[in-house]
Amino acid sequence: MTDGTERETEDWRERMVSHIRALIRQVDPEVVEEWKWRGTPAWSRDGMICTGETYKNVVKVTFARGASLPDPSHLFNASLDGSVRRAIDFRQGDPVAEDAFTELVRAAIALNRSSAGKARREKG
Repeated sequence: MTDGTERETEDWRERMVSHIRALIRQVDPEVVEEWKWRGTPAWSRDGMICTGETYKNVVKVTFARGASLPDPSHLFNASLDGSVRRAIDFRQGDPVAEDAFTELVRAAIALNRSSAGKARREKG
């Protein structure tokens, strides 16, 4: 028997992932969402943008090439030591800086497009 705490925790995580999904779709409705790695949503457009991993106390949005993205609002607060990825950990009750987040998504898509275009030109 549970006291409802577990379900309550799941609810906030589900709401956060839904909110992140909506922001990504707002930036580009053509973004593809796939479910990978035991039910983790992964969003891509001309390459991986980010994933939305859920843990007990955090929703981790990991940008595949986050180390190459400008982050003037300092949203990245996790996985800062890696040479490629960067992440944002959201805890229950944390607000989402929507404008800054959507700018990160735009920058990730632009980086993917420039890299995809470069690869096509090199294959040429």
